[in-house]
Amino acid sequence: MKINNRKTKIFKGILYVVLIVLAAVMMVPFVWMLSASLKLDKDVFIFPIQWIPTNPRWKNYVDIWNKIPLAKFVLNTVKLTLIVTFLQLLTSSFAAYAFGKLEFKGKNILFLAYIATIAVPWQVYMVPQFMMMRSMGLADTHLAIIFLQAFSAFGVFMMKQFYQGIPTELCEAARIDGMNEYKIWYKIMLPLSKPALSTLTIFTFVNTWNDFLGPLIYLTTESKKTLQLGLRMFISQFGSEYGLIMAASVLSLIPVLLVFLSLQKYFVEGVAATGVKG
Repeated sequence: MKINNRKTKIFKGILYVVLIVLAAVMMVPFVWMLSASLKLDKDVFIFPIQWIPTNPRWKNYVDIWNKIPLAKFVLNTVKLTLIVTFLQLLTSSFAAYAFGKLEFKGKNILFLAYIATIAVPWQVYMVPQFMMMRSMGLADTHLAIIFLQAFSAFGVFMMKQFYQGIPTELCEAARIDGMNEYKIWYKIMLPLSKPALSTLTIFTFVNTWNDFLGPLIYLTTESKKTLQLGLRMFISQFGSEYGLIMAASVLSLIPVLLVFLSLQKYFVEGVAATGVKG
């Protein structure tokens, strides 16, 4: 028994060391980006790398706002991200409740057909989507992106998996008490699904915030572009000003980090809970 315990402790120790090393390796690009954002252009690629600049150039974080209309790009990105995230949470949780807790004809076939769309690459149908949005007069508008990203098959699947872990007896008791399906969903299912909603919030927020190809296809007016398009425009115009580019990249990461850190306590719980039932 003691030998087994010793082997278990040694294995755990080695595993922790490997995980720490891997985490450190993955953090290197982000630390380099932060370090480069505080340097002059001539100092960015100096080797060996000076991780802590001798004279940090905080002015990079001020200049980037004047070089391009960064505030407008950030505002557009925040607008799209918040709206899309809210709509995906609403539509995914509502549809998942129907698939998970209601009985209707053709439910399994409809769910299977809907989930099967996950396997189809977006590049396959992005041209028909663009033609449809253009025929509706939504080209070069934020509404095109909002309409196309307001629904998520992945979100429905994840929320359904979580709802299946909630006892059906709760819904039945609520129906006996006279509650309709809308109230059951709003007053019972949503409060119990905070972990799954938090997980879906993180996934949706990060994907929408970092989306590049979607806005690139639909948005042409500069005043409507998102932060990722703005960074690409800045790189095209000022390709050699790496300090400013890294400063803008650091700024673009801050909202994602804030969202993840604020919801991380629910994240692991939500991922684990949504994988309990198949």
